Amino acid sequence: MPEVGGRNHPAIAVIGPTASGKSDLALALADRFRGEIVVCDALQVYRHMDIGTAKPGVEARARIPHHMLDLRDPCVDFSAGDYLRLSREVLDEIKARCRTPFVVGGTGFYLKALIEGLFAGPGRSEELRRRMRNIVAKRGPAILHRALRRIDPETAAKLAPADAERNIRAYEIYLVTGQTMSSWQARPRDSLSGFRWLKLGILWPRTQLYARIDQRVEEMFRQGFVAEVEALTKEFPRECHAFKAIGYRQIAGYLEGRFSLEAAIEDIQRESRRYAKRQTTWFRSNREIVWLDATLGAEAVLELASSAVARFLA
Repeated sequence: MPEVGGRNHPAIAVIGPTASGKSDLALALADRFRGEIVVCDALQVYRHMDIGTAKPGVEARARIPHHMLDLRDPCVDFSAGDYLRLSREVLDEIKARCRTPFVVGGTGFYLKALIEGLFAGPGRSEELRRRMRNIVAKRGPAILHRALRRIDPETAAKLAPADAERNIRAYEIYLVTGQTMSSWQARPRDSLSGFRWLKLGILWPRTQLYARIDQRVEEMFRQGFVAEVEALTKEFPRECHAFKAIGYRQIAGYLEGRFSLEAAIEDIQRESRRYAKRQTTWFRSNREIVWLDATLGAEAVLELASSAVARFLA
């Protein structure tokens, strides 16, 4: 059992791309090793976004304590800095209970922020952000990414052209300080102390992962994804974060009559596959991750992971 207040309390990260099975694996491991789950997902922090984010259900939450879920309404900003601060508080609380935190999710940037800290960049300029969002609304997000590529190619290479908010933040930092985000990120950070980490990743062949993603999207629609988005459109304005996320923006477009339901489903599947590819690329660059071959089957993966966790906790 981990020592209460120990300087190097064990923590396990269970990571992988969307639809890889990481949540089920983390749940089973937490059950075996007296753990609690700390969700590491940029969208599951929002209330009312359940089906489209594959949020853990009532049964899973009753079985094992879950943290970092349902923290904000969809129109409220939630940054990596917010995640860092709140999730570190949660880790300390789990440590004090002499339990093992299992950090599970696919948002690699949040996990990196949690463990390594963030650079001490400037605060936000709402005026600059408003102007850049207007440009993106009129001319598309790729124009901002092209501009960023000229002044900070290192950061631009890490961001998707369609990721408007992160491109805005990177360009905002340059405009406010005259220095690039990559130069800020090279400075010392406030890394997490008091924990030692085991990082487990689930690895699928691309074709099998893509098939799982397509099946998951179809299942979301059977669960009532359209009704979930329709309820959001009645409660929150179209500019909310919810309607920028994969799945939510396509269904919102369908509800507005801009394209058919079939086209929405196909686009969600396509964008989800692209997102999974970016997630895999991000995680594969981390040499600390112990990769588990998902083709061995769920039971074999659980046993391999359990053996690794048992050795780590010994």
